[in-house]
Amino acid sequence: MQKTGIEPELIHLVKLRASQINHCAFCMAMHTEEAIKGGEHPSRLALLSGWQETDLFTLREQAALAWTEAVTALGEGHIDDTLYADAAAQFPGRALADLTLAIISINAWNRVAVRSARR
Repeated sequence: MQKTGIEPELIHLVKLRASQINHCAFCMAMHTEEAIKGGEHPSRLALLSGWQETDLFTLREQAALAWTEAVTALGEGHIDDTLYADAAAQFPGRALADLTLAIISINAWNRVAVRSARR
């Protein structure tokens, strides 16, 4: 994801949040460790699943997390135009496509890891 221009710290949050939604314990552990090694504060990681209830996350992070939840839970309905506009404002041009590809990638890995862990 280094070629995307999206800060690695944000990618860690996105990967961890998608893994939480998908209940992939293997990926949650891995991405938590990676985030901490990357300088993320453990208290922010502990509150990640409740990111909407805290002011610990920037507007850019909030937009990325909302977009992550919408793309990850796509089967629950269409993505709202306002959500798209918020994400596009924080991730202009190719950045939103790059963020979406990162979310799609971690969702695919979650599905592989969850299936493998249950065997």
